[in-house]
Formats: sequence, C-alpha cells, structure tokens
Amino acid sequence: MDGAAPEAQRPRRSRPVRVADEIKQWVVERDLKKGDKLPNESAMIAQFGVSKGTVREALRILEAQGLIATKTGPGGGSIVGEVTVERARALLGNYFYFQDLSVADLYQMRKALEPELAASLAGRLTEDQLSELEDLAKRFDHAARDIEEEKQQHVASLAFHARLADFAENKLLGFVIGFMARILTDLTVYRGLYDPPNAELWRKGRELQLRLIEALRAGDAEKARDTIASHMRIAEAFMQEQEAHLARRFMDD
Repeated sequence: MDGAAPEAQRPRRSRPVRVADEIKQWVVERDLKKGDKLPNESAMIAQFGVSKGTVREALRILEAQGLIATKTGPGGGSIVGEVTVERARALLGNYFYFQDLSVADLYQMRKALEPELAASLAGRLTEDQLSELEDLAKRFDHAARDIEEEKQQHVASLAFHARLADFAENKLLGFVIGFMARILTDLTVYRGLYDPPNAELWRKGRELQLRLIEALRAGDAEKARDTIASHMRIAEAFMQEQEAHLARRFMDD
C-alpha cells in the first residue's frame, strides 16, 4: 500500500473544475503566453467532450483565478491572462488567514530566508534601487509620538522588506518573502501588535536597515546576511512580547 487515500474517500471535484484543469494543462503543453487566444467555445465543447454550460463555468473559474481574460466584440473570445504577484499573494492570503498563523510561524520562515536574500543581493542592486530602500528606511526620523504613528512605522518597516524582496533574482524566494511581509503587516494591524509604542525597536530597526543598505552597496554578502539575521531576531523578540502583552490585556478585560 502506498498510503494514498482510497478513491471513495477522495473529495469529488466538479466537472467544471476538472475541465478548468484540463484547459490549464492544454495551455501549458502548447507553451501559450499572455494574450494568446484559446479555442472558441464550440471547439472546446468538442475537444473536452462536455456541454456548453460546463465549458462556460470552467472558463469563469479560470477567469476568477486570473489565468484567462475574456474579450468582447468582434474578434473577441478567451485569451491567456497573467496572474500578477499582487493577485497571487491575495489568493494565497485567503487560505492562510484561516490557518491561525503565529508570529513564531512567520519568523521561523523569515529567519531562514531573508538573510539569504540579502546576501544574494549584495553588490547587485542599482543606485536607484538602493536609494529607494534608503527612502523607506529614513521615512520616519523620530520615534512615534502616538499609537497611529507607531502603526505607520511598523507598516513602513515591513514595506522595506517587501520592496527588498521585489529585487530578488530568484523570483520564488522573492515571492515568499514578500508574501510573508504582507501577512505580517496584516497581523500587526489586525491584532494591534504595534501597541504599546517601542522607541527602542524603531531606533534599532532603522539602524539595522541602514547598515544593511551599506552592506548591499559595498557588495559585502556576509555583512548583509548577518545584519538582517540580527534584525530578524530583534523583531521576533519584540513581536512575541507584543503578542504576550495583547493576550494579557484580553485576560484582564
């Protein structure tokens, strides 16, 4: 026995979902690109051996996923679309929002991946890219004066890491790190993990981001790796402290 679930125990997939998968496979096998046309409705009915309603529902599924687009009017029809990074992260986020992710879960991944990203970018960024990171790091030149500003500072700090991920040459690595920054931003805002304010976190975080930029500019991969690893450890300790503070506050209430 290979441990696979018996056929009877596997969730049944509707016919439109199966046809949508077949259409995707058909597109991949022909190496179609964004903007390439799909067969017309009649041709797909014949090719996949299903009804008009099933084909239309399958196409609606693919359109909702961003994999195809529909053009109306003369010469219209279905064409291959392109799933943007923002859409992919949003769809994946819909799954993880129901998984009760913790700060520890996210930082386990961040500590493993972000130092490697930083090291891989050392000496490879343009001056324009480095200047953009500097602008993000220097956006706030003072500790937060109130809770709202503290929240903005947390969001800006994570935007720095998301932007760094955008520069990744390894697109999978960049996607995962950018996705984690998005999820952590949402957790921070939804759970109020920026309250109470922490001036020391702002000071240390800003200092380490600027030190990272120096290492990237100098092409010092080891310094870049060590700097962001330190940043991850400090940020994780703070965020876990905030989680504990929030839990105590709820218990007191």
